[in-house]
This record gives sequence, C-alpha cells and structure tokens, in this order.
Amino acid sequence: MSDITMNQAHEVITAALKKAEEIGTKMDIAVVDTGANLKAFIRMDDAWIGSIDIAIKKAKTARYFDMPTGEIGKLSQPGGSLYNIEHSNNGLITFPGGLPLKGADGKIIGAIGVSGSTVENDHIVAEAGAGATV
Repeated sequence: MSDITMNQAHEVITAALKKAEEIGTKMDIAVVDTGANLKAFIRMDDAWIGSIDIAIKKAKTARYFDMPTGEIGKLSQPGGSLYNIEHSNNGLITFPGGLPLKGADGKIIGAIGVSGSTVENDHIVAEAGAGATV
C-alpha cells in the first residue's frame, strides 16, 4: 500500500489553502497518511481553534472508511445502516469536509479534513486539496 509523501501532503495543503483564500474563509486543514496518522496540518490566521480537532477527525474518518465524510453522515442518520457510528473510534465527524486522497494509480494514500466555515465551503476546500494528489 502506498502512503502519501511529505511533498504530496504539502501539495494538498497548498491547493486547499489557495481555495480557502479564493473563497474568503479561514480554515484548519489536516492531511493524514494511510494509517490515519497526521502527516501535515495548517491553521490559517484567525481560523477557529475549535476546528483544529474537527479537521483532524474529518481526515481520520475519511481514511478509516475510505469515503467522503458527508456520505458517512447520510448513512449515520436515525434508521441508517451506520446510525451512531460517530461515537466509535474516539469520535468521528460525519458531515462534509473529509475526503480520501488517491495517488496517480487510483489507490488511497491518505485523506484530507477541512473545518472552519460552512460544511459546503469545507467540502469545496477539501475537494481542491484532494485534486492535488492526481
């Protein structure tokens, strides 16, 4: 299994940071490796301190289940097949802003998690970061 390199993680953070600046948001951006260990992190000036943990947990959640956190959120609603999953693994985040990262060969090499704005903006910034790993 491939793992995200330091250079790739830097490219992901840079692309996400650029998008956050373009849309005028202050974000916390985390990248984890294939083992869900923190590989890179940046907190933009004046980004919410409370979003640090959320960004990291979004990245971990996306890697643990190899799917976007927003998709996990849909499955974890009352009556859903993953109801209450957010209480596992020392806490998961099941709303948009976390995405798996794939290498050039299409295999998952890590994940990105973004927090600091609306979930829609978090997802947009995460998508920009994820696009940097192709």
